[in-house]
Amino acid sequence: MIGLVTDSNSQLPTDLARRYGIEVVPLTVTVDGVDHLEGIDLDADAFWARFRSATPSVSTSQPSPGRFAEAYRTLAERGADEILSVHIGVKVSGTVNSARLAAESAPVPVRVVDTGSASFAVACCTWEAAEAVAAGASVDEAAAVAEAVAATVGMVFVVRALDLARAGGRLAEGVGAGGAVPVLTMVDGVMDVVDHAADLDQAAEAMASRVWSSGRDLRVGIGVADAGAEPLARALTDRLAGAPQLVDLVRYRVGPSVGAHTGPGAVGAVYYPPIRYG
Repeated sequence: MIGLVTDSNSQLPTDLARRYGIEVVPLTVTVDGVDHLEGIDLDADAFWARFRSATPSVSTSQPSPGRFAEAYRTLAERGADEILSVHIGVKVSGTVNSARLAAESAPVPVRVVDTGSASFAVACCTWEAAEAVAAGASVDEAAAVAEAVAATVGMVFVVRALDLARAGGRLAEGVGAGGAVPVLTMVDGVMDVVDHAADLDQAAEAMASRVWSSGRDLRVGIGVADAGAEPLARALTDRLAGAPQLVDLVRYRVGPSVGAHTGPGAVGAVYYPPIRYG
């Protein structure tokens, strides 16, 4: 039996984690000096509620090796004799390093995959690897599927709280000057501008165009932060739903470990061509 692990930055929906028996190791999110475990004592709704009256001080930190060791022991106790551990990229977080340290003393062999990405892109890699395992793939074959998704997955998003993104060191100075809405992607852990829009409607159009520019059948995830992001999310969904290139369209919440760097109002799309094992 192959066990599966990811981290909470993946924003992996709970129903998918339960379906495939995936252990999700939480990142720590610090809000106004108080540490919380993402998805355990701080979910998306509670996190975004903190922004209603003022902008809190927020930061994130990687899980300790001990948290990974606990996840690996849990899966071994369930009968796993091998584990595939799929995570946020090392250029974005030290999470992979914690996973590798824990793997050295795990009760069963652990294969760690650095996706080189973040947020729901990590979930996409984990999801396809889980599908491969369910279809009979070995650990190495499932890891190859995760790495293939990591190499093709794209993301495009709009961040409304640009000062918060800048404070985390992931957005260049001057982005968003002049009132334009920057449309962003992430490359090697840095937010990069791919377009500018005069308003949110144009931003939705620019994001949709970016998705379809890959020119292939795609599985798409649309991420939504708080309630204030819904109008843009609906506009983006309207432009993507029903297109012949669309294989699947799912929604996910932008939770604390991502929201700490994007703030309220964030909407994004993660997209890739499904990679089927066998």
